[in-house]
Amino acid sequence: MDIKELTKGLSAEQRKALMEELSKAEQQEQIDRRETYEALRRDFLEEVKSKVLGLADVTKAFRNWLDSSARGFYDLMREYGHLRNDGQLSFSITEGDFKLEVRSNKVKGFDERADVAAERLIEYLKKYISNSTKGADDPMYQLAMSLLARNRQGALDYKSISKLYELEDKFDGEYKAIMDLFRESNVVQQTAINYYFWVRDENKVWNRLEPSFCRL
Repeated sequence: MDIKELTKGLSAEQRKALMEELSKAEQQEQIDRRETYEALRRDFLEEVKSKVLGLADVTKAFRNWLDSSARGFYDLMREYGHLRNDGQLSFSITEGDFKLEVRSNKVKGFDERADVAAERLIEYLKKYISNSTKGADDPMYQLAMSLLARNRQGALDYKSISKLYELEDKFDGEYKAIMDLFRESNVVQQTAINYYFWVRDENKVWNRLEPSFCRL
């Protein structure tokens, strides 16, 4: 209904009361819409969280099981002489239309001095944000802390630590001394094991099966 028709014949006070009532109704409608949205958002995220945490647990359990089982089968292959040499860590096995490929490669790692460097860096960054107007929201602090994340084995990631070196011009001499300690500790060669899964289609072509969310 047109507002003019609605207020036709009303006194000024009645018009004012009606406008106030309509304003309150509009405000309540906005509140109801916001509360409905927030409730739907909460329910959606709770459902996503429940499913993704469960999936993460299943994935972690699968990786742990695969590590253990692959090591066991590797020992079996070595016992039966199915390895080219004693130092061979990579291998592939096929059964029907499914193939498992295990690849190993050497990656740079850190010795115990890196743990000391990491602790020093965390303390340094805490002092840094105490003098920053942005505090923990300072992007340099957040970037540096994210690069200190450890992998599933609890080890520092070489590529991430290498990115910390690139931030030396953003900080002072203490930061550079910490980076030098990281460099000194980077003397260990570690073996990384990766798994690849292949399925052969009806045309006898091998296609990689990638159980990765990003690959779906």
